[in-house]
Amino acid sequence: MQKRAFIIHGWEGFPEEGWFPWLKNELEKQGFIVAVPQMPDAEQPRIEKWIPKIAEVVGQPDDQTYFIGHSMGCQAIVRYLETLPPEVKVGGAVFVAGFFKRLTNIDDDPASQETEKHWLQSPLDWEKVISHIDKSVAIFSDNDPFVPLNNQDDFVQHLNSTVIIEHGKGHFSGPTDKVTELPVALEALLTISK
Repeated sequence: MQKRAFIIHGWEGFPEEGWFPWLKNELEKQGFIVAVPQMPDAEQPRIEKWIPKIAEVVGQPDDQTYFIGHSMGCQAIVRYLETLPPEVKVGGAVFVAGFFKRLTNIDDDPASQETEKHWLQSPLDWEKVISHIDKSVAIFSDNDPFVPLNNQDDFVQHLNSTVIIEHGKGHFSGPTDKVTELPVALEALLTISK
């Protein structure tokens, strides 16, 4: 069966942003079928809209199904995995600038505050999540203004993720941090999909 990869952007993200087109192209060269869906209402992302969208795009997940998430996209992938039937296993995931613990430097406006609370305070059944995924890598930057490094704890403790810390990549965003290629994410995915 052919390997499939789904790249899930983050809050205010879009499929053509930053390193997503580059990664899609590189994975396609390796024989993957790759989708980078536009997530609904990216300005005000909500679990009840994002999880069904991932389910719709993925269709039937299996052990040849892989995920790459950026920021809020990591949350969305994990929450999608939580909803899968007990017998389903996916191939693995690469999480870039993911968070479950806390965010910093979020705007003070009510909409941003509400979005932050919505994702950080919604319960998550880690046992269910880990039952669907054996291999994952969590990539962080040592100068991310939004995602403090202590967010790696959840990935290590709950998902047994391998952690990689990059230097000076900010939030790995295209517009702000000028990250248009992300070889570390490509290498991570190719490693877990062997």
